Amino acid sequence: MTIQNAMVLAAGLGTRLRPITDRLPKPLVPVGGRPMIDYVLDSLAEAGVTKVAINIHHHADMMLSHLAKRMDMEILISDERDRLMNNGGGLVKGLKLLPDGPVLVMNADLFWVGEPENQLSNLRELIQFFDPDRMDMAMLCVTLEQAIGHDGKKDFNLDAEARLTRYSEGDPTPVVYAGAFVVDTAFFADAPDEPFNLNIYFDKAIRNGRLFGTMLSGHWITVGSPDGLEAAEGFLGTRQLIASGAG
Repeated sequence: MTIQNAMVLAAGLGTRLRPITDRLPKPLVPVGGRPMIDYVLDSLAEAGVTKVAINIHHHADMMLSHLAKRMDMEILISDERDRLMNNGGGLVKGLKLLPDGPVLVMNADLFWVGEPENQLSNLRELIQFFDPDRMDMAMLCVTLEQAIGHDGKKDFNLDAEARLTRYSEGDPTPVVYAGAFVVDTAFFADAPDEPFNLNIYFDKAIRNGRLFGTMLSGHWITVGSPDGLEAAEGFLGTRQLIASGAG
């Protein structure tokens, strides 16, 4: 399967990263010397995506200026300056800019490093894993040991058949949602045109027995707070030292 369309969720206020986000939208906060959203768009481009809808709200003019520099894909803007739609409502609004069918959905404030060079990238693996005949959603997941900057919360349990359910204390295979999934736009046919949380549709897929997960290769970096940003910078700095042979 190939997927050429994607939605990037980028409209959040980034309140936990204040005061940095008082002057920058969270997706443009630099980590390892690059705005976070550039890692995301690079991953999408490598996976074969050619058209991306991106929602904007906070410091929208800065986002528009930055995204206008991107020449390797068509970028469509889902404008939420008048009204924030939460992640679910924002996704549904943005999907209206894209053709119907399978779509990659990603958060703008996380990325991964250290993918093995001798295998498919994480997004290509996710695309190949998605089977619409038995899945409503295919979700990229990560273990806590691979997560940098994460607060330690466990999201799901992954069973032997790669099916996901909500994590309960004592579950044997806890995983964290890594901020990327594949879904067919038809799954949101009954979604409201109002703000709502995407967890509603994660739970719908779980009730259907059709939420599946595949594991990320490498290390997943998320920045939800100043401590998370410090952890991410420290991790990337250490990797750079190792790669250069220093330290």
